[in-house]
Amino acid sequence: MFHTWIAIVFLCLASTAGDVFISAAMKRIGDLDQLRQQRGTLHVIGRVLSSGRLLAGIGCMCLAFFSLLFALSWADVSFVGPASASLTFISNAIAARLFLQERVDARRWAAAVCVAGGVLLVAT
Repeated sequence: MFHTWIAIVFLCLASTAGDVFISAAMKRIGDLDQLRQQRGTLHVIGRVLSSGRLLAGIGCMCLAFFSLLFALSWADVSFVGPASASLTFISNAIAARLFLQERVDARRWAAAVCVAGGVLLVAT
């Protein structure tokens, strides 16, 4: 069970880091449709492929996927799925507040606590 929890925690951290990197990259790059209309498709492709944040986000998402595969090889999907989803939901809310300076309202915090409580009930 310890291996499973390590994989789930790593999955959540990698997924959250990927979400933060991708969000930061897309905010920095801007509206892709508007860029395509102004400068063309090749310019958009160049901007996307040259974004280190976007590539870091994709790398983190790949690590999260492989962590999910490891966790699923050690435990049932009925446990890994909800546990990883709820922890990722909570960590995304925290990371959005800390790293992206986004406003996270009380409803989102309440939802995160409810989801985590439900997973805790299922896990025990």
